[in-house]
Order: sequence, then structure tokens, then C-alpha cells
Amino acid sequence: MKTTKLSILFVATLFVFATSITSCRKHKEEKDEDVSEASDHSFAEHASNDIVNIGSQASDNNSGNLTQRNGGSEDILSYCATVKRDSINHIDSVIFNNSTCIDGRTRNGILIFNYSASTNGAKHYRDPGFNCSVTSNGYSVDGNAVNIISKNIINTTAVGFNSATTNLTWNVTGHIQVVKSNGTHDFSYTRTKTLLNTSDANVYHGTPTPISWNLARIGITGSASGTTASGKSYSANVTGQLIRDFGGCTISGRHPFIQGTLEFIPSGKATRYVDFGNGSCDLNATVTINGKTHNITLP
Repeated sequence: MKTTKLSILFVATLFVFATSITSCRKHKEEKDEDVSEASDHSFAEHASNDIVNIGSQASDNNSGNLTQRNGGSEDILSYCATVKRDSINHIDSVIFNNSTCIDGRTRNGILIFNYSASTNGAKHYRDPGFNCSVTSNGYSVDGNAVNIISKNIINTTAVGFNSATTNLTWNVTGHIQVVKSNGTHDFSYTRTKTLLNTSDANVYHGTPTPISWNLARIGITGSASGTTASGKSYSANVTGQLIRDFGGCTISGRHPFIQGTLEFIPSGKATRYVDFGNGSCDLNATVTINGKTHNITLP
């Protein structure tokens, strides 16, 4: 009887211990459903890409007013900024007035594009050899400060390329901090940007004429690393080219990523697999963690 009682007691203890471990593991897995870090990274990605788009508009503009380029209201930044051009020192300053841009975002502060390091006489974003460094002065998007620690844009397309067979490409590197209410999201990145429909004569018209960005289809690849607002390090790699379709997808003036995938890998946590969809024009994306998929709305 003593042996039986001890055996029962031992088995019961093991059961409680095992149940406790299982419960802890299950609780830990259930708690690892935070998609906010991946969502914050998506906002940072958009802020970084929009700076590149602003640079393309500024360098192609001749009037000092972004509303005059490529069809007025189709421009993402119409009616919310002016351009100050220093053609001697090859510097364009885009000055925002704390008003709402055509994409629904409120921007303030100044972005400064210095293309004095360009080669081959390049003066425009579309020109092979265009080399531009970007700095900021009090720049913010929707009240969130976007601080450019460093940013460089280089048109890597070969001089004399055939637009029928070769797409325009740019190498974009940078280090940016996005300050939000929940903390500072800090990230560094290397990107390749491609004008996927360079061969379309309605989009690319040759070097003498600005690209019709309102009809452009853009592809983004590359990798990034940084620190989340909660202070955790991470890496992020594009695993399927991210695509924005300026001509085919506009939502409240915005052009979201509509296709592509990336892996967001926070330190000490499971990899987040972000999927922007199959090309449908919407603000929907999914984040998969430990095999469980969560729906998110792009910021």
C-alpha cells in the first residue's frame, strides 16, 4: 500500500509538472502574436520609399511647384510642398508646409537632395549616373518625426541603355529613424529599385523628358536591419519583390505595396512572414507567426 500511494503521488506530481510546462509553452506561443513590430517596419519602409519618390519629383521638376509635374493631381505630393532649386550647387530642397498631401498624409519640414556627386552630367533622377545624398531638417509624416541619418540614391542604369529591353534601376542605401508615440524605430537598409515598365513609352520617354510616375510600376528588393520601438534588434529580408503600382492602384491618394513578401526576424522571437498580397489593390497584408496568420491593415 505504501508503494502504491507513493507511486500515485509520484505520478500525480509528474502530471502537474508536465501540465505546468505544457501550459507555460502554450502561453508563450499564444503571447508570441505581436504584429506591431512588423507593422511599424512597414510604416518605416513606406516612409523611406516615399522620400525616394519625393526626390524623383523634385529632380524632374522645373517649375518650383510639385503640382505642375506629370499631370497635377496624380502626383503623390501635390499641393503640400514647394521646391527650392540651387542649380549652381546641384541641390534641391523640398519644403513642406504642414498640410495634407494628395496621399492623405500630413508632412512638415524640409528634405534636401544634393546631387553634386553625379557623373555623366546627370541632373535628373532618370539619368544614368545620377548620385544623390539626402538629408532632413525637421521632417515629419503624420506627426511622426522621420530623421535621416544617411541616405543615398544612385541611378545604376548603364549609359546608352535600350529601354525596350532594360529597366531603369537605382541603388538606395540609408539609415533612418522613425519616432512614434511608442518609441523610436531605427533601421538601416540596402535596396534595389526597378522601374518595371521602363519599356512602356507612356511611362519612360527618354532622358530629355520626366518619367510619368503616375503610370509607373515599381519593384523593390533588398535587406534591412535595425532596432524596434521596444528596443529589440531585428533583420528584414525581401523574399519576393515588393511592388507598387502607381498607375493601377491608388487608395485615397496612396500607392501601397500590393504584392511581395518579406521576412521580419526579431531577436529572440519567431520569424514574422509578411505577405502583401497577389496584386489586388487594397491595404491588406498578412503576418504569419508560428504557422498562425494574422490580418493587418497597412498604415
